[in-house]
Formats: sequence, structure tokens, C-alpha cells
Amino acid sequence: MNSSNGTRHRTARVVIIGGVSGCGKSTVGKALAEYLGWSFIEGDAFHSEASIEKMRRGEALDDNDRKPWLESLHNEIIHHLDRGISAVLACSALKASYREILRGAEANVSFVFLSGNRESLHRRLTTRQGHFLGAELLDSQLATLESSHDILLIDSEQAVETLVESIVDWLAYSGSKCDET
Repeated sequence: MNSSNGTRHRTARVVIIGGVSGCGKSTVGKALAEYLGWSFIEGDAFHSEASIEKMRRGEALDDNDRKPWLESLHNEIIHHLDRGISAVLACSALKASYREILRGAEANVSFVFLSGNRESLHRRLTTRQGHFLGAELLDSQLATLESSHDILLIDSEQAVETLVESIVDWLAYSGSKCDET
């Protein structure tokens, strides 16, 4: 896994929009990237075909399934930061250990988690078209989800525009705190 020292990327930043399936990561991530004029990275595009097939069968991924996926995403983050390109990444990042792999030693990687109640998330998953992960995996994702002090947690039941505004405000605040250190 490649990793930089975390200090040479002061002009670029990566924001990871995380949470369980159905919380709106991709929708909010795309809207945030468009608002900021940043690149958008769809984490699902980095899953192996074997992992996608496993999820299609309703089987939860384990840490061994996720590790190469997380390392690929980390490398994509480094690729963007090394080029000075800010990006928004939609990626579940359910465990603190997964977030550690994604961030590596990079100081300019932030996490925003979208939360919602189980019923609302389940409804979204049952009405979603064309995605490999169905509602049957929601409970395993909710059980896997770990909170931590280094994430912004916001309610996904708000309008996308409101969510984007909240994230932009938080980024401005956390960016100014980073500049003071």
C-alpha cells in the first residue's frame, strides 16, 4: 500500500462520504463534488467481481474481502492527492480500521457519515434500481458500523442541498482548524 507523509498535500483534500448502503453516499457525494468543483470517486467501482457476486447473493463481505478493495481506494486517494486534485469518495468505510487503511498517513482526508433509521434505509434499498447490494445486507452493515471521534455524522433524511451545505460549512471550519496547526 502506498502512502505519503501526509504533509505535502496541503492544497488537495479528499472527503469520504461513508455509511451503510442506502444512506445516500453516492447521491450526496456527487452533489458535494459538483458543488466544490472536485472529482468524484465511486467506491463501488473498485469492488472485485467476486465481491460483487458475493453481495448479489446476499452474502456480507468479510475483512478479507474488503482489504484489497480498501487498499485500492487508498491508492486512488494517494493518486489524487499526489496530483493536487481534491476529491469526494463515496465509500461505506464502516469500521474504524477501514478508515485507517483509507486515510493512511494523510492529514487531508476527512470522513462524513450519513445516518438514518433502519426503516428509511430499508425502504430506500428496496426501491433502488440497478445496484448489486440489496436490503438483505442492511442489518449486517448496521452491525458492522463503528462510530469514532474523527467523523462528521449527519442525518441523511435531510434534502441533498441541505446535506451539502452542512458538509461545506464543516469543511470550512475543519480546514481553518487544520491551517492553524
